[in-house]
Amino acid sequence: MNMNIFLIIAIVLGSFLFMEFVAWFTHKFVMHGFLWILHKDHHTREHEPFEWNDLFALIFALPSILLIVAGSVNFDYRFWMGLGIAMYGLAYFLFHDVLVHRRLKILDKIDNNYFRAVVKAHNDHHLGGENFGFILMIPWKYFRDKSLAQRGKY
Repeated sequence: MNMNIFLIIAIVLGSFLFMEFVAWFTHKFVMHGFLWILHKDHHTREHEPFEWNDLFALIFALPSILLIVAGSVNFDYRFWMGLGIAMYGLAYFLFHDVLVHRRLKILDKIDNNYFRAVVKAHNDHHLGGENFGFILMIPWKYFRDKSLAQRGKY
């Protein structure tokens, strides 16, 4: 299938952006709902190399893998949707596990208002706040607060 490059970019970008809503919805209603049993160790203890919560990475990866495999024969829209989902997964990993929770000791030099807001919002969530979004759905109050967020606290 011969697709226009602009359509491919729109599909990848649209899939990436849609995943922020999926992540918010799943975090609020599934992870803090009926699958709290898998998510609670992320909130209640110091981070070990692996947590039950890490199973969600596998759960979120499945649609991406299935779409990429199904769409790889002709590189149709399913491939590009799967790629957008995978790109969101990579971004989420870099923001959540690396930048906020410091599970890998890289990206230490990154420091700007946007990244501070992401860290503050997530740390507030761990303290009982209602912030369930992550990469894009960050309340504006975290951008207005100019104090430095503590990294690696939770």
